[in-house]
Amino acid sequence: MRRTLVIACVLTMSLVAAPAVLATTQMAHSGNVTATFTFQGKYPNYSGETITIAQAGTVFYDQPVVSKFCETECAPGSPFGKQSSVHVVDLEHNGQPDVVLDLFSGGAHCCSIEQIFSFDPGTMTYVETERDFWDPGKQIVDLGHNGRYEFLTADDSFAYEFTDYAASGLPIEILTFSDRHFQNVTRRYPKLIAKDATIWLKAFTSMSKQHYQDSVGVIAAWAADQDLLGHSKLVSRFLAQQLKAGHLN
Repeated sequence: MRRTLVIACVLTMSLVAAPAVLATTQMAHSGNVTATFTFQGKYPNYSGETITIAQAGTVFYDQPVVSKFCETECAPGSPFGKQSSVHVVDLEHNGQPDVVLDLFSGGAHCCSIEQIFSFDPGTMTYVETERDFWDPGKQIVDLGHNGRYEFLTADDSFAYEFTDYAASGLPIEILTFSDRHFQNVTRRYPKLIAKDATIWLKAFTSMSKQHYQDSVGVIAAWAADQDLLGHSKLVSRFLAQQLKAGHLN
């Protein structure tokens, strides 16, 4: 009996002495909107992920972070770094900042997830929209220098489409966010498309000179860029020439 009591006391003392798991808190704000992202753990095991959004100190959203793209809980969007995963940006250029949360699903060539929280004055809360940006991820940039933000990324549907991932080329893709929807606006930026096409053509030319055995992936990305620019006839002629020359491996 005495031995049982001693063991029980030791267990109780060890539980009391066990340090509490400290939560990590990341914050961002713009105007009167403040977003707070909290979580516990380290990569790859996280728990207790919560996003809280307030306006002028009044909380309008406070919920656990859940994503259909993650089997359990997603990792923060920068699991190996110290960058913040939460941002407050006026994506829709309407004077009401949105909250952007970067998440990471884990796994090879996968997956950068963005959750966007937009304020709904009808329900007086924030509504979540999420998108999987897959392996390319994204940058939120003001490409037009006009206060309107775009998501600069690449078209991941080209991954594995013509060859293995390592030899795949992913053409440029540019999206905007409005009314809780993403819209593809890549064609609005012909200079960026042309720059991207030049990169893929240079890679293909180098592969051709080296008689690389798997070159079709990068020229597919060039062809996609050129097609966006309206150069479909150019694409057809060039591919026919390269096929005849034996360069489309």
